[in-house]
Amino acid sequence: MDKITVWAYLKEYAETKDEILRAVTDVFESGTLILGQKGKDFERAYSDYIGTKYGVGCDNGTNAIWLALKALGIKAGDEVITVSNTAIPTVSAIVTAGATPVFVDINPETYLMDVTKLEAAITPKTKAILPVHLFGQCVDMDPLLAVAKKHNLFVMEDCAQGQGAEYHGKKAGSMGDASSTSFYPTKILGGYGDGGMINTNSEEVDHELRRLRFYGAEKTYYAIEHGYNSRLDEVHAAILLTKLPKIEQYIARRREIAAMYNELLADTDLILPKEASYGRHAYYLYVVRHPRRDEILEKLRENNIFVNISYPWPIHTMTGYQYLGWKEGSLPETEAAAKEIFSLPMYPSLTNEEVNYVSKVLHNIL
Repeated sequence: MDKITVWAYLKEYAETKDEILRAVTDVFESGTLILGQKGKDFERAYSDYIGTKYGVGCDNGTNAIWLALKALGIKAGDEVITVSNTAIPTVSAIVTAGATPVFVDINPETYLMDVTKLEAAITPKTKAILPVHLFGQCVDMDPLLAVAKKHNLFVMEDCAQGQGAEYHGKKAGSMGDASSTSFYPTKILGGYGDGGMINTNSEEVDHELRRLRFYGAEKTYYAIEHGYNSRLDEVHAAILLTKLPKIEQYIARRREIAAMYNELLADTDLILPKEASYGRHAYYLYVVRHPRRDEILEKLRENNIFVNISYPWPIHTMTGYQYLGWKEGSLPETEAAAKEIFSLPMYPSLTNEEVNYVSKVLHNIL
């Protein structure tokens, strides 16, 4: 069997190459490369897909988070509640916005924010809750939104791994005051470079975001406020416009692969992903758990299977964030999961033969 990686795009690109190159050529021949019609069309199309009034494209998912926080008025001295079991950009963006991240532990079954722990984390400085829809599944949003309403807090959803995930029929990114996503190549809706978007139902937040991403200006060469340079270019918008109509097809295939793994690995002692009863898992990642993880990964590599750990180090244990004062042992479920979880290969062009091979090798190892 040829090398199998946790993610790959070349098969998908080969199938859509002509369509993508036509879209890119159209941009090059249009005479507009930044903030043109393709960007506007994609903002509208993605907003319609997730069910929000507005979408503002930007240069990457990290900047999408902190621009959203800035547009909501988050500033130095504020606290934002989130999780430590996430990618670095979630926390990096909170810090870049000037705020202090405050962590709550995760639900050990879903690896998502344990919303029952929110109330205890709130202080007079708390201004927002930042749920991370991780691995392709939504946080339990109804109780979270109830806590936010009770304490007059903003909710900013991180949907970089949650594109197409659903919560009681609502798409990830449509439930908070604002949401961010990433179009990094590995994402469910990924481009061939960096890109991001902020979505909101607030006209005021939409207007503020459009100023912030364009130097604080509403017209060329005149800044109304201090701003930044963070725009989704026309080439990537055009590529994403060709891929967006296929997103449900991508998710359906991911769910097929997940169902295969569920069946093929059911009689092993791996802990398999749990799909919450309240929504649809989009399976950005297929995350399993085992106490002998590192040994298993080594044996998988010996069989030409290369998987990933998301994430091996909780944010609060990293040297870059030690100044926040969190100690090992403060988030026991997060820390325990980080020692045992890993992701199996998962992408739409993964073949049934490859899924069967990965499962067979795991059976032999376990």
